Amino acid sequence: MNITLRQMKVFESVARNLSYTRAAAELFLSQPAVSMQVRQLERQLGVPLFERLGKRVHLTEAGREVYQYSRSVAQQLDEMETLLADLKGLNSGRLRISVASTANYFVPNLLATFHKRYPGVTVSLDVTNRETLIGQLSDNTVDLVIMGQPPASLDVDAQAFMENPLVVVAPPGHSLARGKSVPLKRLQEETFLVREPGSGTRIAMERFFSERGIRLKTGMEVGSNEAIKQSVQAGLGLGLLSRATIEQELTLKRLIILQVAEFPIMRHWYIVHRHGKRLPAAAEAFKRFLLTDT
Repeated sequence: MNITLRQMKVFESVARNLSYTRAAAELFLSQPAVSMQVRQLERQLGVPLFERLGKRVHLTEAGREVYQYSRSVAQQLDEMETLLADLKGLNSGRLRISVASTANYFVPNLLATFHKRYPGVTVSLDVTNRETLIGQLSDNTVDLVIMGQPPASLDVDAQAFMENPLVVVAPPGHSLARGKSVPLKRLQEETFLVREPGSGTRIAMERFFSERGIRLKTGMEVGSNEAIKQSVQAGLGLGLLSRATIEQELTLKRLIILQVAEFPIMRHWYIVHRHGKRLPAAAEAFKRFLLTDT
């Protein structure tokens, strides 16, 4: 069999994403080029690797087996790249990092500072939700993850590098805006807009109020910080957000922070990777940068 590394790399991306379109974007290829590489691999192996049911792509039994081998190949290549980058120093190399959507309000500025120090390093940044971050850690497909609460279900190394206070936000004309210290129980009379189940902010919110015997009325479940901010500004309820996400709205006086007793909820941002993972030189440098310079 004349299988090429390129075919295996393309197949691994399609199999992991279960999408030719996402694989093409990830590999900076056209979708026809991705399809051609997969067809060539299937001809070499003599078996179909994917089947299409409706609009969705699924792995065949053979495809699932080949995917395990393709992951091993990809990891071996990553290890070789890491070793060579270490030998060459930080004049080159690649940093693969995924961050929680809330962290994207400050991470680009950190990456910009890091890039000025190490201009030869190529950065691959993925901004996604908590569930995907945990999946990426489990599959070992990224070097580092920045998130608000490390997963207890995985064997990871996690170190806090920055505070992440959660605050209650309201529109400027809200009746509680003038209160110097709003009692916690008073919030039971308000409606809150909340993130989707599984969100780190939602988990922290529910734990905090449950421990204090406070039952909140929840309105809409909203899938992003931006949507919560817009909904709060429209008067649909109060929100609980990371302080880092509302700098612009505070400056423009579109939102205010309510002075609620026992607030803010003080959390931290963590830099996380699989325990025992050999970090590439670029990832090791970025981790050191976060822990010493932020």
